[in-house]
Amino acid sequence: MTTFKTLGIAIAMATLSPVTYAQQSEPVKIVKTSKDKIDILIGGKPFTSFLYPDTLEKPVLYPLRDAAGTVVTRSFPLAKRAGDPTDHPHHIGLWFNFENLNGLDFWNNSYAIPAAKKSSYGWIRTDRILETKSGNTGVLAYHANWTNQQKDVILEETTRFEFSGNGSQRIIDRYTTLKANVDAVFKDAKDGMLGLRLAHELQIPETADQKFTDDKGIVTIVKGGSDHIANGTYLTSAGKTGNDAWSTRGVWCKVYGKMGSDSVSISIIDHPQNPNYPTFWHARGYGLFAANPLGENIFTNGKSAKNLTLKKGESVTFKYRIVIENGKETTNPAQLNKLADAFGKK
Repeated sequence: MTTFKTLGIAIAMATLSPVTYAQQSEPVKIVKTSKDKIDILIGGKPFTSFLYPDTLEKPVLYPLRDAAGTVVTRSFPLAKRAGDPTDHPHHIGLWFNFENLNGLDFWNNSYAIPAAKKSSYGWIRTDRILETKSGNTGVLAYHANWTNQQKDVILEETTRFEFSGNGSQRIIDRYTTLKANVDAVFKDAKDGMLGLRLAHELQIPETADQKFTDDKGIVTIVKGGSDHIANGTYLTSAGKTGNDAWSTRGVWCKVYGKMGSDSVSISIIDHPQNPNYPTFWHARGYGLFAANPLGENIFTNGKSAKNLTLKKGESVTFKYRIVIENGKETTNPAQLNKLADAFGKK
């Protein structure tokens, strides 16, 4: 397993023999398996599924797997895996939403919210699939509406996923355009925008006791040092490591750890055309890994803020690349810089 204890070691790793990016790309197959589920296979093996039933408060990619087939996202709440944490039931696979749009919370909505409080939460409903295409790069595009509980449309979302991979790597390029159906205000808030929930192994091991309160008010105490599964940590393009990655800015952020016999990493890469580039990282040791360009107020302790307003008919586009790597070593900083440079030209 590749372990970066200090920034110096992290930089030194960039000089090691690189993971082979000249590997032959594997074919991607996009298969609709039910009215609200589309499977993505790479090299004939399951990679992820696009889930968009009305029973979920947002569309998600769930679960995510590396090239060896190991699931790198948390299974809860859609499945059960022994030892999985059960906090934050709104953390499902890979998603995109925000905590405060026109006063509605899209991020924290889940089955755990009591009916009497649902009116404060927004919903993202996928109403049509625009494109599916298999090939060396698989394509999945969809249209969705960001609504209140009465189904009044605030934003129209058009998202295009491009999937690719080889023998040790999986890549998702996500392009999301939000068009305002009415005047729309993203008020600077902590919880947003592109998020994923990590598998238990990729969490940062905690030495201190942790206290979690779920959406039903149930408090769980996790004793420090009692978690023998978690072994992950973060590294950003700016050289921040571990829990110090949280609230800092960077072109990319990577989480990595040991899963089975493999070293596994997940990296999120920001795009230079995104609002407030480079993004702030809402990267938590307990397993939330998110890029949030609109959380500046809390991330800077109130020194500055970044609200985003769209007048009716205006739009904004967000672009992100997610890279999942497995093998003897994980994607190093030099390789991530190359991937970021290439993505920035798309």
